[in-house]
Amino acid sequence: MTGTPERPRLFERLGVRLAVMLAIALFPVLLISILQSRTLLNEARARSEAALMGETMRAVAGETRLIQEAQGTARVLARVLNTGLLDPGAADCSALMRSVTEGAPFISLAAFVPMSGKMTCSSNDTPYDFSGNPLFNEMAAKDTPSFVVNRNGPVSGTSVLGILHPVFDAAGQKTGMVSLSIPHSALQVSEDGPLLEGSRPLVIMTFDHQGTILTSSSGLDFAEDQLPRNRSLKALAGPVAATFSETSRLGLDRVYSVVELAPGLLYALGSWPAVDAVSFGPMNTLPPILFPVAMWLGSLLVAYFAVKRLVIRHIRNLGTAILGFASGNRIVGDLDMEGAPLEIRQLAAAYDRMTDTILRDEAELEDLLHHKEVLLREVHHRVKNNLQLIASIMNLQARQARTPEAKELMRGLQERVMSLATIHRGLYQTTGLGDISAAELFPDIVNQILKLGTGPGHHFDVSTEVDDIRLTPDQAVPLALLLTEAMTNALKYAGSETGTPWIRVSLSHPAGETGTELRIANSLGPRAAGSDVSTDEGSGLGTQLLRAFVQQIEGTQSVTESDGVYDLRVRFSLRPLNEAEARFDERARERGAGQ
Repeated sequence: MTGTPERPRLFERLGVRLAVMLAIALFPVLLISILQSRTLLNEARARSEAALMGETMRAVAGETRLIQEAQGTARVLARVLNTGLLDPGAADCSALMRSVTEGAPFISLAAFVPMSGKMTCSSNDTPYDFSGNPLFNEMAAKDTPSFVVNRNGPVSGTSVLGILHPVFDAAGQKTGMVSLSIPHSALQVSEDGPLLEGSRPLVIMTFDHQGTILTSSSGLDFAEDQLPRNRSLKALAGPVAATFSETSRLGLDRVYSVVELAPGLLYALGSWPAVDAVSFGPMNTLPPILFPVAMWLGSLLVAYFAVKRLVIRHIRNLGTAILGFASGNRIVGDLDMEGAPLEIRQLAAAYDRMTDTILRDEAELEDLLHHKEVLLREVHHRVKNNLQLIASIMNLQARQARTPEAKELMRGLQERVMSLATIHRGLYQTTGLGDISAAELFPDIVNQILKLGTGPGHHFDVSTEVDDIRLTPDQAVPLALLLTEAMTNALKYAGSETGTPWIRVSLSHPAGETGTELRIANSLGPRAAGSDVSTDEGSGLGTQLLRAFVQQIEGTQSVTESDGVYDLRVRFSLRPLNEAEARFDERARERGAGQ
């Protein structure tokens, strides 16, 4: 019996194995691509950082020039006031300051603020008292040039960058400081135009050595948000230019560049978003590793579909044809192997030759089998005729017998011979060579025994129930003879006090039990009750034959007699039909070898 074929596991499929092997083979290419992408990314980042350094220096060139010019002016004014030739409280001082603002329009206020904080010398001739200003007190304590950012200048009222330079007298005592105010709006414009175009993401800041932000291209209100999260401006102040990547205080990745504008005093910080600093065009937002992986997957898919088209497709068609032929489909169509490799076409050609050979051999075997079946049926038919002829001769001989014992003996022999003839008739009529239908054989034997064993005035109620059971000839012959002996015994002892004697014959598989059961039961009349039917076992030829037939089919026999019923049961196991076919083939080979 052929069961459902087991479904192959996933890894057992050719396509999956090829895909895994191709993935392993192309994996080094993936690693190389990833390394190259990382190298390219690092080189691009280095170039962008260098470009950012240059961009920062170019962007602050105008601011640097203005601040340096203002520093120089403040230094000159401090020297003039240091000589004592100019009285800080005189009108000439204010005139000098006005000439400075007129010569440098980007300076909104030029003034001298004495240590007392009461400013009287300024470019706008407006006195102002800084004595109570904390910022003034902080600046007055410094003896070096410095910068100050005042988002609300007390004189100009605008956000300004203050450039301070101390003034000393001849004795070296600090008398005050020169203050030049540059509006932040003036720092955003150079002689060459705007330092920053609105469409560019570069942010430029200037700060002093204390880390104080002086100017910012994005506005001082938002300058703190653009600074690196983990680095302070004071720590970045130094003579060496540096470029680094860092997360801003807003949590955005940015690239920073620091350059020194005034040695030890003024510095510039350029900041650019990292995604814009290292750009790969429209796909800039995608991770760089995605491209090598996509290339690897693309190569894998191309290789897989190429193998599938060149190999797997043709192997699958060939495999389907082979499986169909192996399962019994004898309609062999043409295999489409167009475009297949030479080796697969050769395999398909070999399959075509193999199927042609098998089909031809099967046709020859079927023809031989048909002739053999016809001959075997003819043998069974002739054996049946010969046995019927012998039974007829026995019948003639029984009529000429003089004693009842001789007639009974001849009649018993005739019944057995007719049983054998019935078996051969079943073998002749059956469609197969290795089995016999019990449903056809047993009713014929029962009818044959009834014809021979009954006469005028002897009527029996006989019923036969036989399941559709197939028997091998090795079991059919002893079972038929066993049934003949049992029927003969039933006809001999069957009787009934009232009504017609009855006989019941059945062959079935009992429910809940293994094996097969043959049962012959009959009613007992007054004469048979208590007679040799149940007590004289082991005496008589019939009893010996029954035991011999039971042993021959490897069964067990049980006999019961109760309430006027005699019940014979024989249980046995059916032999597989393939055993009969195997013995038949072996005998055929032995006969062929002996010829």
